[in-house]
Amino acid sequence: MLGATRLALFRRRRGGLELLGGAEYGQAEGPAWSGAAEALERLLGEQECGRGSLSLVLSSRFVRFALIPWSEALGAPEELEAYARFRFQEIYGALADDWLLRLSPAPAGQPRLAAAIERGLLERLRLALQDAGLRLRSVQPYLMAAFNRFAGQLPADDFLFVLAEPGRSSLLLARAGEWLCMRSLSGSADDAALLALVERECELQGLRDTARYLHAPGRTAPPPAGLQALELPCASPDTLQAMAMTVS
Repeated sequence: MLGATRLALFRRRRGGLELLGGAEYGQAEGPAWSGAAEALERLLGEQECGRGSLSLVLSSRFVRFALIPWSEALGAPEELEAYARFRFQEIYGALADDWLLRLSPAPAGQPRLAAAIERGLLERLRLALQDAGLRLRSVQPYLMAAFNRFAGQLPADDFLFVLAEPGRSSLLLARAGEWLCMRSLSGSADDAALLALVERECELQGLRDTARYLHAPGRTAPPPAGLQALELPCASPDTLQAMAMTVS
């Protein structure tokens, strides 16, 4: 699990999750993800993992998102990916040229959510796992893993879903069963900041009475007024443990 400032390795057992080890990291020379990659390499070097596979969940710090509108002109998967890359380039410029993209499924006529990570990050992580005798089974943004984990508890039409990680909050907004807005912002996840984020987006999108949900692992205080907490089976889990629990 690659969090914003920490990472941890878990092994899935029949009775739950076993923590194998963890590490903290800061900024290192090179890309923003270099410190995390170096910490993972050190941690794997200290472990005797044996052969196996690993599912990796990434903090929103390492992922970029975009909402991709529906277009009747796009039929083939390569056309859809090219259009999604164009949208990322509009937002992030030339930095997005070599990013790896994945799009969520959606019925015809509806927009899709797209996630992107730097190719260098994935290649570095894959090499670190290979050196440790592990196979990379999957890579998932924490935002999407958490949403999928709680999707059955959300309304089918209008809702707002907020994931509050340490130092970053991400928001998904749906109207009439379609994606309407996606935001991921760095900053505090205290009550005032969360409420300001929610109220601003609902005001911009004209959804005043939308059901609002919050997943904030590690938070011990009740959610701010108007937000309904979405909690995992164990009480107040650590953020990295919560990330691991979202993996199916």
